[in-house]
Amino acid sequence: MPSKILFLCLAGAAGTLSRYALSGLVQRSINSEFPIGTAAVNIIGCLLFGLLWALTENRINISGQFRIIIFVGFFGAFTTFSTFIYETARLADDSQYLWAAANFFIQNFVGFVCLVTGLAIGKKSKNLRKALCISRRTLSF
Repeated sequence: MPSKILFLCLAGAAGTLSRYALSGLVQRSINSEFPIGTAAVNIIGCLLFGLLWALTENRINISGQFRIIIFVGFFGAFTTFSTFIYETARLADDSQYLWAAANFFIQNFVGFVCLVTGLAIGKKSKNLRKALCISRRTLSF
C-alpha cells in the first residue's frame, strides 16, 4: 500500500509538472488573451486519456493498481477535464443520455456559477483574508 501511494504521488507530480510546462509553452508560443494553454492541455489530456484507456482495456494488460496510477495520478493532475469527458462519454455509451447531459450541464454550468459566486463573495468580503489569516505574501511564489 505505501508503494502504491508513493507511485500515485509521483505520477501526480509528473502530471502537474507536465501541465505547467505544456500550458506555459503553448500560451507563450501563441501569445493570446484566450487561455489556449489550458485548452491545449485539456484537449491533449482527453485524447491521451481515451487512447491509453482503449489500449489498456483492449490490447495492453496492466494491473488495476497501475491503471489507477496512470489515470488518477497522472491524468488527475494533468487534467481533470479528461476524466469528466470520459465519464460523460461512458454514460452516453451506456445509453444513459439523460445522465450524460446532466453530468455535462452540472459540471459546466453549475461549476461556472459556483466559481462566479465564490469570486463575488471573495471580492465583497474585505475581511475574508484576515479571517482566514492569509496575506498576499503567503500566496505568492
